[in-house]
Amino acid sequence: MSFESRSMIGILKVDENRIDASVAIAFKDRFRDLVSGSSGDVILDLARVDFIDSSGLGAIVAARKLLGGDRKLELAGLTPAVDKVMTLTRMHTVFPIHANAEAAAAARIDPAQAST
Repeated sequence: MSFESRSMIGILKVDENRIDASVAIAFKDRFRDLVSGSSGDVILDLARVDFIDSSGLGAIVAARKLLGGDRKLELAGLTPAVDKVMTLTRMHTVFPIHANAEAAAAARIDPAQAST
């Protein structure tokens, strides 16, 4: 994972193609390490993730909780398989979802550009 700070948001890019039980704990730990020195909301770029299981969902929810109540976690770049999981589990009602990280960042500047 890599983290890029832009003004009042951070974009965290997931480099793995899976977020599952085998990487869930490492995902949470790395997320915490990368965002701990920043402030503001975080966009989680999942464009490279082709598979997510219940442990992966749990890791993303835990990441949201790590940010605390005053910061938001938004998702971007969902592949069709990940989008299907988010819809089936109704996580699309919990997280704002954007077409890609650039659209998510643009929506912070101009809310009319927000995509769900």
